[in-house]
Amino acid sequence: MSQSVRTSPEGSGRALSEAYDTALLDLDGVVYAGGNAIAHAVESLATARAGGMHLAYVTNNALRTPDTVAGHLTELGIPTVADDVITSAQAVARLISEQVPAGSRVLVIGGEGLRVALRERGLVPVESAEDDPAAVVQGYGGPDLAWGRFAEACYAIARGVPWFASNTDLTIPSARGIAPGNGAAVEVVRIATGAEPQVAGKPLPPMHRETILRTGAERPLVVGDRLDTDIEGAFNGEVDSLLVLTGVTDGAQLLAAPPQHRPTYVDADLRGMLTGQPEVTVEGDGFRCGGWIATAGAERLELEGDEEALDGLRALCAAAWTAAGEGSCALDAGKALARLGL
Repeated sequence: MSQSVRTSPEGSGRALSEAYDTALLDLDGVVYAGGNAIAHAVESLATARAGGMHLAYVTNNALRTPDTVAGHLTELGIPTVADDVITSAQAVARLISEQVPAGSRVLVIGGEGLRVALRERGLVPVESAEDDPAAVVQGYGGPDLAWGRFAEACYAIARGVPWFASNTDLTIPSARGIAPGNGAAVEVVRIATGAEPQVAGKPLPPMHRETILRTGAERPLVVGDRLDTDIEGAFNGEVDSLLVLTGVTDGAQLLAAPPQHRPTYVDADLRGMLTGQPEVTVEGDGFRCGGWIATAGAERLELEGDEEALDGLRALCAAAWTAAGEGSCALDAGKALARLGL
């Protein structure tokens, strides 16, 4: 993928599962939601795998171990082994291991996923700032993480111990709604110490490096639902991406996306991996995709046509992103999106 400014979704004459050797799939909002498989996910992934595509599951959640994640996916009907799962805990453990001696103690503010990942890299998890840690690592520890754990991190950081974070996602989806994520917990420690952590997770390069090292992907496709983690991570890694609309991103956010948040492809759900992608072409002052033509007016995005709603959204992306250039489109898209039911 070129780092030139993307002004339109791309087309593909081949099914994406054939055009790319590995899918780097986000989990929440892509494969499952609230623990249950998203519609069409199980069947689509099975078809992609049967066609020879390698499936890898990439998550910023550092709480669960790869074994646990693989077990959950297998229960949902998606056969998975631990080696198919890459977590931000693994990425941050590698980052720490490159900066401290083998066998070093690391103060863990988080859950079992971090402890397993640290041991894999030859590091020793400890629980107290009094255990002489060489580093502090912070990852999502679940809703029951005690407040005193943040104090332990602060005590160590105040002594000059380097601080690492698995990721800085401010929120995390739960069965009851949106809950505070590791990024919110990181802010607690940041405010108390004035320090800045080294961060490993999406969208930053350490996470992408971890996925490539573990999968051996030569032509990967990032598949995600979040612009600021999945799609930006693909941008930073200079690989292509597919945004699916089964998670947190809506049409208005997509149209307003700055360059680093613009996906290569857009589709409704994981069935988009199994098909080609329609071309968006210039037509007069606008952009055509399927039966729709989108244009950028002085104050709003305009849309004319009919047929497949997703084609209308793709045409609108081209109009909005072209008008915005290197910025973010501020044109009113409400009426156009309402025509598409989005």
